[in-house]
Amino acid sequence: MLDRRTLLAATLLAAAVPGLRGARAAEPGVLRIGYQKNGILVVAKQQGIIERRLEPLGHTVRWVEFSFGPPLLEALSLDGIDVGLTGDSPPIFAQAARSSLVYAAAQEAGGSGAGILLPKGSPVRSLADLKGKRVAFAKASSAHNLTVAALEKAGLRYADIEPVTLAPADAAAAFARGSVDAWTIWDPYLAVAEEGDGVRVLALATAITPQNNFLLASRAFAETRGPVLIAAIDALGEVAAWCRQNRGDVAALLSQGTGVPLPATRRAVDRTDFVIGPMSDRITAEQQAIADRFYALKLIPKPIHVADAVWTAPARNG
Repeated sequence: MLDRRTLLAATLLAAAVPGLRGARAAEPGVLRIGYQKNGILVVAKQQGIIERRLEPLGHTVRWVEFSFGPPLLEALSLDGIDVGLTGDSPPIFAQAARSSLVYAAAQEAGGSGAGILLPKGSPVRSLADLKGKRVAFAKASSAHNLTVAALEKAGLRYADIEPVTLAPADAAAAFARGSVDAWTIWDPYLAVAEEGDGVRVLALATAITPQNNFLLASRAFAETRGPVLIAAIDALGEVAAWCRQNRGDVAALLSQGTGVPLPATRRAVDRTDFVIGPMSDRITAEQQAIADRFYALKLIPKPIHVADAVWTAPARNG
C-alpha cells in the first residue's frame, strides 16, 4: 500500500490545476501551450527553447498546466489554448464530440510509461484475474484505452470488470484506501506510486499495447499560423534529441519543474521514448484501431475517421 509520504506526493502531483481557469482568449503573437506534469513539454518549458524559436516570428509563449488529457482538449476545443500534448484516447473522444482539432505531430511510444498497479496484498496475479474487480482509471484518457486493451489481451470483456472512472488525484486516494482493486495510470503518477510499500505492477503498457502521444492543435490555429506550429514542432524535435542523450539531466529538469521526487522522476525518464515526428500511416492506423475499439464498446457516440484530423504541414520556404 502507498505509505503516507508517497500518497502525499501522488496527491500533490495529481491535484487539480488551473487548466481552463488559467487559459486566456487567443492573442496575436502568443502561442498558448497546454502541458502536463511530465515529458518533453516540461523539458522544453524549462529550457525555453520554443520561446527562442518563435522570437524571430514575433511570438511569445504562454504555458497552461493540466492534470490530464481530457481537460486539456476541452480547453483546446473552447479556444483556451492553441496546442497541447496528450495520450492516445483524449483526441478520439474529442473528435467524436466534434472538436475541431488536428494531429500536428506524434511521439511514438511516448506513453510507454504506463501500467496497471495493484495494492499491497492483492491476490491478483494475471490480467485474467481482473475479472470482477474494481479497476480505476481516468475516463477518456490513455489509461482508459490501456485498461480495455489489457482486458482484450486476457480474453475478458469490458463488462467483466467494474470500471471506476476517476481523475488521477481521486484515483490515487481511492487506491491508497483500498477502495479499488487496481489502478491504471501513467508516469509520473505510476512512478510515484511504485515507491509505495508493497505496491506491485501487474503489467506495463509495453506488454499490452502501443501507447503513442500526440501534439494536438486547434484546426484554426494550424491553418492560420502554420509556420509558428512548424517552428514549435522543430523545437520539440531538438528537445527530444537532447533528452535521448542526457537522461540524467532530463530527470533533474523534470523533478525541478514538477516537484516530483527525483527517484520517481528517474524511473519515469528511464522508460520514456523521447521522439517527435510526423503522423505516419502506421501511427494513424493504430489510432484508428483505438477509435474503432471505443465505438464498438459504445464509449463514443459515433464512428470517427482519424485521418480526417491529421494535419498536413504547409511547404517550407526554400
